[in-house]
Amino acid sequence: MRGIWPVAALVVLAACGTAPAATAPPTRYQANATVLADASHGPQLCAIVMESLPPQCGGPDVVGWDWNAVEHSDQGGTRWGEYHVVGTWDGERLTLTEPARPAEPPEAPRDRTAFTTPCQKPAGGWRAVDPAKATQEAMTAALARAERLPGYAGGWLDQSYLDDIDGYEPDDPRSAERHANDPLRLVLNLRFTGDPATREPEIREVWGGALCLSQAEHTAAELRTLQEKVQEELTDAYSVSADERAGHVRAGVWAATPELRRHVDATYGKGMVVLDGLLQPVGP
Repeated sequence: MRGIWPVAALVVLAACGTAPAATAPPTRYQANATVLADASHGPQLCAIVMESLPPQCGGPDVVGWDWNAVEHSDQGGTRWGEYHVVGTWDGERLTLTEPARPAEPPEAPRDRTAFTTPCQKPAGGWRAVDPAKATQEAMTAALARAERLPGYAGGWLDQSYLDDIDGYEPDDPRSAERHANDPLRLVLNLRFTGDPATREPEIREVWGGALCLSQAEHTAAELRTLQEKVQEELTDAYSVSADERAGHVRAGVWAATPELRRHVDATYGKGMVVLDGLLQPVGP
């Protein structure tokens, strides 16, 4: 009888070892986007829309779409509208898991803090050191000269002074014309690889306004080369741009899945290509 127990134990262990693992539910994604169908294709999700009449765009198919269940525009065989959609993503199509509804209000536009100055503010604040050379023409000349210097990595204008102007309305063309792009008040930001301070004498020959020189890891030329490479190779991307201020390339993709992020980091270097997914995971 004692010889039976080991066999029984093995049978029990084998049964435990073959128990099926629990399957995680598929990730659901959501987006506020245009859905459009025309004579050439059925309902598709759009990231970029040509503003013709009717509009034109294309993207991944939306499975489970019902035009009868949503309000939409219809002209010349083209149907479209702006919707909030939720569904699962298989890398090629979005399969709805709940009915579409009108798109949610867009988020407020990115504010100017993204273009602030990394240099420490001088005593007394930012100001022109030579007002005679703080003009639009001088600023254009400074940017052109910087682009020709070795190690140039990018440039931008810090106009945070606008926040201190009472009544400034960024969406009002007349207000912008009066206050924006004032070379006597803005800060010209230039980035270079290596020691950026060595470039100051050449920039100061033409520019007398406030100036911040900061260091970068990659030149603008390197970022443009990477941008072209990503545009050619990353078939998941519908838009690719070089972000000189941040020092990386941004790629708009339908869904920035963990698998795609790992692939991009392994192919181009960790953090060199930032993915912006139109479809965002639905929270728990």
